[in-house]
Amino acid sequence: MTTEGFTTCLWFDGQAEEAVRHYVSVFEDSRVGETVRMPEGGPGPAGTVLTVEFELNGQKFVALNGGPQFTFNEAVSFQIPCADQAEVDYYWDRLTDGGEESMCGWLKDRFGVSWQVVPTPFTAMLRDPDPAKARRATEAMMTMRKLDLAALEKAYAGE
Repeated sequence: MTTEGFTTCLWFDGQAEEAVRHYVSVFEDSRVGETVRMPEGGPGPAGTVLTVEFELNGQKFVALNGGPQFTFNEAVSFQIPCADQAEVDYYWDRLTDGGEESMCGWLKDRFGVSWQVVPTPFTAMLRDPDPAKARRATEAMMTMRKLDLAALEKAYAGE
């Protein structure tokens, strides 16, 4: 039985190194680990990057240059809990650079990876035992691309 936890493998089409450099520049608590290069006789040119290990906020990942067979979609996304609007803005701006905005706090970065940038106070609003407050906050969220915490708080309060 393993005790090391899980490592998320992200499949790229030749962009593994570029993606890792981008992600470690966005997340403060991050690091790059071992890079494995394609061996002679491998499925790609010898010496090119096969995998790059990295960590973001303590979460282990490996970026794999697997080729064009598979692409990312919204069925898998990474949630970024943000303490305040400044954090929401920080992550949103950096991850949408070259990517695209979606709805309800979701975005795709320039590599096609989906992220949810969510202020933690909003998550607390959704758990409120008063269903009217939670409904108002949810309805407001449904109209937004990047989540606006002040607007969510107003809707939650019934203003």
